[in-house]
Order: sequence, then C-alpha cells, then structure tokens
Amino acid sequence: MELRHLRYFVAVATERHFTRAAARLGIGQPPLSMQIRQLERELGVRLFRRLSRGVELTEAGQLLLERAESIMAQVEQAKTDVLRLARGESGRLRLGFAGATYFQPRVPALIQSYREQHPDVQLLPEQSNTPALIEGLHANTIDLAFIRPPIEADDALVVETLVEEDMLVVLPHRHPLAVKAEAISLEALAGETFILFPREIGHGLYDAVVGACHRAGFSPKLGLAAPQISSIIPMVEAGFGVSVVPRSVNRINGPDVTYLPIVGDMPRAPIALAYRRDDRSAAVQHFVTLARLGMREISR
Repeated sequence: MELRHLRYFVAVATERHFTRAAARLGIGQPPLSMQIRQLERELGVRLFRRLSRGVELTEAGQLLLERAESIMAQVEQAKTDVLRLARGESGRLRLGFAGATYFQPRVPALIQSYREQHPDVQLLPEQSNTPALIEGLHANTIDLAFIRPPIEADDALVVETLVEEDMLVVLPHRHPLAVKAEAISLEALAGETFILFPREIGHGLYDAVVGACHRAGFSPKLGLAAPQISSIIPMVEAGFGVSVVPRSVNRINGPDVTYLPIVGDMPRAPIALAYRRDDRSAAVQHFVTLARLGMREISR
C-alpha cells in the first residue's frame, strides 16, 4: 500500500463516484478503478459496493476511510512542518554564551528581536567559556556562540564582532581609591592584588588586562582566579582584590563594590558571534542576518 492508493481511495470515498473522483484527481477513470482494485486485492476485502449511480463504502471501507483521512492529514502536516523548518520558521537554536556576554545590553536585545520575528523557534541557552563553546561549535552541540575574542585562526568558523566594550576597574566599596576618585589610572593599582579570569579559559581579557598593566609600568600581582567573570564581583566584595572587567558587568549591582572608568591606555573588550561556516540552517542564517542589521544600526 502506497500513499497514492490512500489518496485515490479517499477521493472515491468522499465523492462516492469513480468518474467524479477521477476528475478531482486529474486522472482517467479506468486507471483509478484499477488502483482501487489493486488496493482491495492487497487488503483482501471489498471497500466499495457498486451501485447503479456510484458507490458506497463497506464496513471495511468506512474503517479504512477513518484511518486514511488521519494518515493523509498527518502527511500534510509533516510537509508543512518540514517546509517551516527549512524556512527557519520553526525548529531550535542552541545558543552559547561566554563569560558575562549576556550582560551586554545588545545581546539580549538581539535575542528578543529574534524571538519576536521567529516565535516558533525554540532557543536553548548554554553558558560556558570561549574555548568550550568553540569546541561545541565543532562538535555540533551548539549552533551559535557569543564569545570573547580573540580565538585561534579557524577556517571552519565565522567570527563576527558585534560590539566592543570599555573596561572598568572594580574596587571594594570602602577602598580608598573608590572613595576619592571618579576615574582611575592603572598606575594607581600597581600595589593591588588582581582577581582575573583564568587565562586558559579566557586569554583575550586576561592578556588585555595584563598587557595594559605592563604598558602602565608594572606587572600585576595576581591573586585568586575567578571561574567566571560574574564571580569576580563577589570576590572583590569579599576583599580578595581588585579587578578590571567589561563595562556590561556593572549590571551586577553588588552593594559593596564600586566601578570606575579607566583613564589612559586600556583596550576594549569585544563580543563576537561565532558559527560554523558550512551551516546552511535557515534559523542560523536569520539570526546572523539580524545580528548584522543590528551592527549596521550601531555604526550609524
């Protein structure tokens, strides 16, 4: 039994007439009659009683009609679902977030805009660090990742910078420099203990901070390593040291820390969107297009 048999059967069953059913299907009446006879032989039952002016369903035919209509409806729904998935109107997107990238306002704004335009695409978030997210892209366990560049050259990936953030010094609220200053130079922190993100899971930010300290004339004294950027803030609150973080981290409103802008030479902290170069998923392409549109609006 093939789908065409069911389609032909449903047409005859609803029209109650072979000639009208053949016209509806766009085929000749003799081929249609032959297909119905083949179906009856395969099932071993009569599906229709032939009348002087058409046909009527047997009990077996009535049962098959109920099942066939359900099957045909499922087939049509499957076609619709597959087409919607191919157009990026449904399905899922697995999104990775490195460090505190989700604190940067343009990241949730991009995601909200995508959700408004594609409400039936399920978004599955995962928080990790940049190296792990790069591995996830290669392993096809995530589709798109908000990362902290730089990363090693990788022909398999596309990496597009979305935004660059200023860096801020974060100090305990009662630190003398927090009380006196509205801005701060790195030189003023030469005697402080620094809490940084581990280099092996975030060398971009680590190298930027340490390099800026060297250019300011000192090597930073390194204290505890924070497992995540967001965990730096409670460590500073607890008095373990000071730190330098991307501006968006100041959305973590710790009551016992102060954020100060940096005076002098300090690189900015980029956030980039990374995805597989060979990924032709419509959902991924729609997300990337929306991200690029947002970047063009920012640059105006």
